[in-house]
Amino acid sequence: MKKLLFMVSAAILIGGAPSAQAQFVVTDPANLASGILNSANEIIQTSSTVSNVVKNFKEVEKVYKQGKEYYDKLQAINNLVKDARKVQQTVLLVGDVSQMYVQNFGKMINDPNFSAQELAAIANGYSVLLEESTELLKELKQIVNSSSLSLNDKERMDIIDRVYKEVKEYHSLVRYYTNKNISVSILRAKKQNNTKRVLDLYGTPSQKYW
Repeated sequence: MKKLLFMVSAAILIGGAPSAQAQFVVTDPANLASGILNSANEIIQTSSTVSNVVKNFKEVEKVYKQGKEYYDKLQAINNLVKDARKVQQTVLLVGDVSQMYVQNFGKMINDPNFSAQELAAIANGYSVLLEESTELLKELKQIVNSSSLSLNDKERMDIIDRVYKEVKEYHSLVRYYTNKNISVSILRAKKQNNTKRVLDLYGTPSQKYW
């Protein structure tokens, strides 16, 4: 985690049934989780294979939009037992990370206060955080779908709780990362007496997703 925080800081521009297995009890939501996971993985892969920042983001945005239907459907599911809801919330947090990346970086591309090199560094930071989140989601998926008898009920739920907490930390870190980069743009805009333009682009924290 410390290593990841260092990597992210470097990119910031400063100056089933109600059983202990916690399986979903609705129509095949595992496919929705798989869809979100696959979409996130495609975003990561796209981010690392396209060199042009703007072209890269257009591909990332396309992948995100294709996978968003899984996120929306999973978010709409209400009839879950408590343990299954913890799994649902974990998956949705990863979906939120993708959403924060796409929504905010799309605005940063149109922000004149960032250079092409800086935008590439920001995109890389988002990609690293999303990748770490998806690795945790893969672990969660294995636990929920596992038919192995190697874990008892408590061990399984302990892992689900741990993964949820770690993904939530990454979700908070992405929000912080977004705020930090936007604050850099605002500071640069103030020096140019052009703060209104930046606020019009991003909005205030109370108005916008970030």
